[in-house]
Amino acid sequence: MEEELLGSGGSKSKLSQICTRLSQSYQGMLDRTVPWKKVRWLYAIVLLLGFVARILIAQGWYIVTYALGIYHLNLFIAFLTPKIDPAMDFDAEDNSPGLPTKANEEFKPFIRRLPEFKFWYSITKSTLIGLVCTFFDCFNIPVFWPILVMYFITLFCITMKRQIRHMIKYRYLPFTHGKPKYQTNETGEVQNL
Repeated sequence: MEEELLGSGGSKSKLSQICTRLSQSYQGMLDRTVPWKKVRWLYAIVLLLGFVARILIAQGWYIVTYALGIYHLNLFIAFLTPKIDPAMDFDAEDNSPGLPTKANEEFKPFIRRLPEFKFWYSITKSTLIGLVCTFFDCFNIPVFWPILVMYFITLFCITMKRQIRHMIKYRYLPFTHGKPKYQTNETGEVQNL
């Protein structure tokens, strides 16, 4: 009886070791892709285009496409928003939210709620799941797809309008391209480059 228990415990141990090794090798593979930002995003775009081609050729799975679009929109909004919402971050002195406007104030860099790598990983993983779902007829629910397209466009416009208003109100820009760079000269004055 004890030998059977030890034997089953040993197989559980072997199974957990195999799972741990697979998990570590998968994580190692993901870690090696971090510096290859353009290649990763090119892969994600090709995967999305493959998904769209599958949908257009098969003429179905519009619910899967709609759900994937809503999920990607949710990820994009999380990518654009700061980790700490400026609407909730009030200074104790003047009770007003905002970013530093003077050279002697503390610099607060833009930190995303959803980092770029996790954004890419979530988009890639969800697109692969959506692509796999298109091979099962149980997910091919007949719907009038123009209504889903109009609803998605409306939802996208409303959400982005709210996000852009939030960015304008709290004066932050989630992208670093085109931001002004400042440098201190010999007299201690801040100059715009």
